[in-house]
Amino acid sequence: MKKLTAMLLAFGLLAAPVAFATPATDSLLVKYKSEGAGKADPAKAEQDWMREVSVDGELMACATCHGSDFAKSGKHHKTGKVIEPMSRKVNAERFTDVKKIEKWFKRNCKDAWGRECTAQEKTDFLTFLLAQ
Repeated sequence: MKKLTAMLLAFGLLAAPVAFATPATDSLLVKYKSEGAGKADPAKAEQDWMREVSVDGELMACATCHGSDFAKSGKHHKTGKVIEPMSRKVNAERFTDVKKIEKWFKRNCKDAWGRECTAQEKTDFLTFLLAQ
C-alpha cells in the first residue's frame, strides 16, 4: 500500500483527496496518467457530463441516461434498462472492477459522444464521479 501511495503522490493524484476511491480507480488513474493525462479536472467533467453532442442525429450527454442526481438510478435512453446509481455513497459496488470501468467508459463515451473518451477525460470523469 505504501508503494501505491508513493506512486500516486509522485503522479500528483493525491493533491485533491477522492472520498470514495477504490484500488481499481487508483490503478486506473495511474494508467491514465501513463497514457498522457494531466491533473484531474472534476469541474471540467461536471461540465462535460451535461454537454450535449449530436450522435446519429440525436442529442446525447452522459446525463441523458445517468441523470444529474448520482444517488438515483438512471435509465438507458433506448432500451429503458435501469442504470444503478453512480454514487458510491449509495452503490458500494460502483467503481470496484477495472474491467467493468473500462468497458463502460468505452461503451458510454461512444454512445454519448460518438467516440471513445481520452485518458484525460476518463481521469476527469472518474475523479468527478468518485466525489459524488
